[in-house]
Amino acid sequence: MEAISRFVAIRRDLHQIPELGFQEVKTQHYLLRYIQSLPQERLQVRTWKTGIFVKVNGTSPRKTIGYRADMDGLPIREETGLPYRSTHDGCMHACGHDVHMSIALGVLTHFAHHPIQDDLLFIFQPAEEGPGGAKPMIESEIMQEWKPDMILALHIAPEYPVGTIATKEGLLFANTSELFIDLKGKGGHAAFPHLANDMVVAACALVTQLQSIVARNVDPLDSAVITIGKITGGTVQNVIAERARLEGTIRTLSAAAMQKVKRRIEAIVHGVEVAYECEAAIDYGAMYHQVYNDPELTAEFMKFAAAHGGVNVISCKEAMTGEDFGYMLADIPGFMFWLGVESPYGLHHAKLAPNEEAIDRAIAFLIDYFSWKGNSEV
Repeated sequence: MEAISRFVAIRRDLHQIPELGFQEVKTQHYLLRYIQSLPQERLQVRTWKTGIFVKVNGTSPRKTIGYRADMDGLPIREETGLPYRSTHDGCMHACGHDVHMSIALGVLTHFAHHPIQDDLLFIFQPAEEGPGGAKPMIESEIMQEWKPDMILALHIAPEYPVGTIATKEGLLFANTSELFIDLKGKGGHAAFPHLANDMVVAACALVTQLQSIVARNVDPLDSAVITIGKITGGTVQNVIAERARLEGTIRTLSAAAMQKVKRRIEAIVHGVEVAYECEAAIDYGAMYHQVYNDPELTAEFMKFAAAHGGVNVISCKEAMTGEDFGYMLADIPGFMFWLGVESPYGLHHAKLAPNEEAIDRAIAFLIDYFSWKGNSEV
């Protein structure tokens, strides 16, 4: 039988019960049951929707250090073939949130037994993948009462080897927005196209025109992405489609670029309405604030990591990845970093299988960092 650590086993348990945003009922129950098994003398535990706050009271606190782990899975049918694969058909922890939670529990376990001088606040956040849990969670009464003085989080990175930590000062992840466009025209018989307004044709034209925005409206020294990942329309092959729907995402490095991209989308969609004699509606869905790392805290963290010996720290480039942790960083100084898990399959892939050796190494490193940060004067 394979010998695995306590927190690798926890990760495998969590991997089998992925749940979508604000539906993490089993996940919350599992986490609470484990947290209740720890010494309770210095713990304060409160729930928020399907999320959890756990405060570890320090021995003589001067500040509170926050640590966030996200909880939800993705609507993806797992294809790893692992013995501990998802038991929830059509849902998978394909973004590593099971790894994030197990690492957080490992760090929490240590400090429940060995408190440091400062307070620690562990935040298990639901709905990171959508519709977005960070913004309402940070606005909650619990967070306002226990608001940390600084906050950090990690995200697994399949492209980096185990033992690697990658981050940078300033902008790390992009501004993001969902994009849904509904078109309504006039259906009809395929043999009489002149009597109808075909929304499949309109949708195809719209997709092509949307691609001109980045090429011709965004400063080449800035960056933006418009991706249409899904198109639906029509009912059967010999009926002209009365309706079509486009679903996609917008990513920009600057808030100004996001505003400009949306203005151009709206103008182009209006043009399609006129050209194809149809009605259109735009919904931007969930919008995520950029992840902007506090320069001073990030530089200090990278210096600590470089001197640690147990990890290899890399200064990385910003990415078009979206993360609602950006809302927390907009309100609280802090940072996010990548954690190497060396998997041949990337984030949101049905075969993503992180190298579990990263879990215990991350726990040990974060225990050392929090012990240093929570007992020092910095």
